[in-house]
Amino acid sequence: MSEYKIVTGNYSSAYGARLARAEVVSAYPITPQTSVVEKIAEFVSDGKMDTEYVKVESEHSAMAGCIAASTTGARTYTATSAHGLALMHEMLMWASRARLPVVMTNVNRAMGPPWSVWADHLDTIAQKGTGWLQFFCENNQEVLDSILMAYKICEDEDIMLPGMIVEDAFILSHTREPVEIYDQEKVDEFLPPYDPDVKLDIENPAGFGSLVMPDWYMDFAKKLEEAMEGAKDKIKEVNKEFEETFGRDPGGLIEEYKTDGVDVLVITMGSISGTSKDVIDELRDEGHNIGLARLRTLRPFPKEEIRELTKNVNVVGILDRSYSFGAAGDAAREIKEALYGHNSPVVKNYIVGLGGRDLTPEILEKIFLDTIELQDKGLDQEVEWVDLRSDRKKWRR
Repeated sequence: MSEYKIVTGNYSSAYGARLARAEVVSAYPITPQTSVVEKIAEFVSDGKMDTEYVKVESEHSAMAGCIAASTTGARTYTATSAHGLALMHEMLMWASRARLPVVMTNVNRAMGPPWSVWADHLDTIAQKGTGWLQFFCENNQEVLDSILMAYKICEDEDIMLPGMIVEDAFILSHTREPVEIYDQEKVDEFLPPYDPDVKLDIENPAGFGSLVMPDWYMDFAKKLEEAMEGAKDKIKEVNKEFEETFGRDPGGLIEEYKTDGVDVLVITMGSISGTSKDVIDELRDEGHNIGLARLRTLRPFPKEEIRELTKNVNVVGILDRSYSFGAAGDAAREIKEALYGHNSPVVKNYIVGLGGRDLTPEILEKIFLDTIELQDKGLDQEVEWVDLRSDRKKWRR
């Protein structure tokens, strides 16, 4: 029987790894991720999780350990945050190009200096080109659910790519919510053991990741891209199977919230989405024709779904909790690229909540009203930084 527990997002990650029967956990602690691996260590110590727990000296080694274990055919898991993820950078590319379905939780945290341990998406965004699937979570239940689905998606023989589960620092990682911990037998039916066709075998020795000449390297890269694109359909398929098995719809590639026939669409990612939905409800009650789309996967990027959602929309407002310096927020850049040559709504990018800056319903309402007003006054600027200390008269009462 499943049961509900009041747990943090980090504990949801630990329960997800346990339910998925991760066979090897290789990890190094970093705030605010530490309680993920502490909880797993507790599970292992108490005999509740049959896992080889590998303590390493750095995040680079943590990912190297997962890569080595995954190459032998083991189901592997790790967790990190911010500078730890940055230290893994080389190994992230090795995992994806070796086609190893490692699953990792990244607790989104701002990059220093100045030093910060609060929510910001730049750490994950900076790794979007490494070949990992990226799932941005709205709440703690979705953290657990996404881990289970990520294994099933990533371990598919046509995909074989690693997956990153993204949860916002402290907003999810250290906040407790009711989370359904599923019955183990039901999870086992949904997620069978990992048994790849190709793996290290002392009875049948082979080389892995060996030197390849220029005639072949580009073809390997194209195969990875084909797998990433193919993951879109696999995500939809697994999402449907998950809903049928557990009675919960995680949202697929992009979750639509009251989007039918809207004139104005706002697009969010991560934990701000729940509060944003409440604000959307209030604005619709006041007669505004506005809806919300929540981007669940940045990789693979759902460009076809974005085009379909925006084909009859006048204005799109995009909230980014990161900034690509010298350009714009990355979700906005991806969305604009997807729309080019297809749809031409007014698109405005709002930079919000960097370094954990609070996003209250009041501020979100003002952002959404600003987006609505673009229908009449046009676009005054493509990118606006919201609630800077020098500009708080506009955003706060």
